Amino acid sequence: MKAILIDDEKPALQHLERLLLKDGRLEIAGKYTSARLGLQHLQREKADIVFLDIGMPEMNGLEAAEHIAVLDRSIRIVYSTAYSEYAVEAFELNAVDYLLKPVTSQRLGKTLERLVDNGAQEEPPAAAVQAGRQQSILCFKRLEFQDSREPDRKLQWRTSKAQEVFALLLHHQGQWILKDTIVDLVWPDFKPEKALTNLHTTVYHIRRLLKIWDMDVVVEFSQERYRLVMRNVQLDTQQFEAGWQGTAVQTEEEWGRREAVLALYRGDYLGEHHYGWAEHRRKELQTRYLQMSLRSAEYELAVLRPRQALDRLLALQDYDPYSEDTCRLILRSYVDIGDFIGFRKHYDKYKELLESELGIRPDRMMESWVHGLF
Repeated sequence: MKAILIDDEKPALQHLERLLLKDGRLEIAGKYTSARLGLQHLQREKADIVFLDIGMPEMNGLEAAEHIAVLDRSIRIVYSTAYSEYAVEAFELNAVDYLLKPVTSQRLGKTLERLVDNGAQEEPPAAAVQAGRQQSILCFKRLEFQDSREPDRKLQWRTSKAQEVFALLLHHQGQWILKDTIVDLVWPDFKPEKALTNLHTTVYHIRRLLKIWDMDVVVEFSQERYRLVMRNVQLDTQQFEAGWQGTAVQTEEEWGRREAVLALYRGDYLGEHHYGWAEHRRKELQTRYLQMSLRSAEYELAVLRPRQALDRLLALQDYDPYSEDTCRLILRSYVDIGDFIGFRKHYDKYKELLESELGIRPDRMMESWVHGLF
């Protein structure tokens, strides 16, 4: 197997080269003092293994690994570091092994045994999509994964930042995002070097989680940008928008189809996570939900189901307590039920809310209608 060595410290590079030559199990195809030079080698020639130092200037090992994966995902990486704090982190990432400096022949021997053993094993064939299996990603209310094979399985993120980075990539639905943009949104208070290291580590954790869940979702990297590519996975927001209708409901069958779409809206878009960058999308989807729900309530009133309409409308008011359209339909529901006490209480409460919080009064037409009933 061919290997290249990348380390910005020449003594460390030479020491590792001597140990590998002495062992004799690998062919050293090149050694470089910068990640960029190593990447140029991999663009020209194939290698099986890269011994990669984590702490390098200009481009550190974690960042270099992203570029290596773009060139050839079959290349295996062995990280090396002088700092033990990176050791466990490196091992948990997409690496065969890690080496703490100064590297000893005994420790390197164990790494080489692992490399040789893994190299002898054939890559297992990709698992066929199971018949009837359905995987979904939910964004309404909170971010969740669902797998029909394991309906009770819970999603556990390594860190809250891993969850946010995944949500951000999902938010852009296949569009490329500059890594600097991700860093600015997720780690705005960190120094650039530390923030980028966190980003690369976080992306590894995301990929690992996707692999554990066997999700057909890939985090791609190219030209200093990331994007999320999904196949055979349903997204609740996409389903909601595909089925959304803002026009009046005409038939009972149409009402039933819309109910299935409205049921997807478990709560506001990523509402429990409070991501500032998601606010515009949250309001956009909430507006669509409210409009579609109001059309269903109007239909329920038209076909003489006022109690059903009232239950729906009172729930909608939690989303937008100042909505005049919602209040008017609630009052109409109370009239159709014959509950004039409930009607009066609700109107007085709505009027007080507008005056105390917005400093305005209800619309004149609404006031005239209410006074005409009492």
